[in-house]
Amino acid sequence: MATKPIVIYGDPVLRERAKPIEKIDQDVKDLVASMIATLKNANGLGLAGPQVGVSARLFIVDLSAVDLTEEVRVFINPEILETNGHTSMEEGCLSFPGIFQRVSRPEEVKVKATDLDGNEFTLEASGILGRAILHEYDHLEGKLFIDYLSSLSRTLLKGKLKRLAQAS
Repeated sequence: MATKPIVIYGDPVLRERAKPIEKIDQDVKDLVASMIATLKNANGLGLAGPQVGVSARLFIVDLSAVDLTEEVRVFINPEILETNGHTSMEEGCLSFPGIFQRVSRPEEVKVKATDLDGNEFTLEASGILGRAILHEYDHLEGKLFIDYLSSLSRTLLKGKLKRLAQAS
């Protein structure tokens, strides 16, 4: 399957709330297949619909690069049911190439979503999986990881962010 270009910071689609997926048809399956190819090509851990220019409440997480027992997980129309705890960790984002910052997020998340076969599931996650789910879910809400940074950190990144926005 062909890859899709990754949308870079500055594109308005990254700030929009993604639209729900009404039905899982061949178009959705093709989108997921191209997102998987794109994610693997970019060596990332997660990718959301808006990051490939599609306003769809869909994201994928692939932790196989850090855990060989992992497979690609597909989350369609996800809903965060609860979060617990607090942890801080360095994050990056494919829509912010070359930028990595320490971000505070909940330590645990419980999410409900639908898989590619139309089956609803609930998942409790922590660690890198939990963080990836929260990060990608934020993309569906139009929220970006830089929104969690202090004003000082954002000020220090201002030049880099401006260059990214101008290049997009």
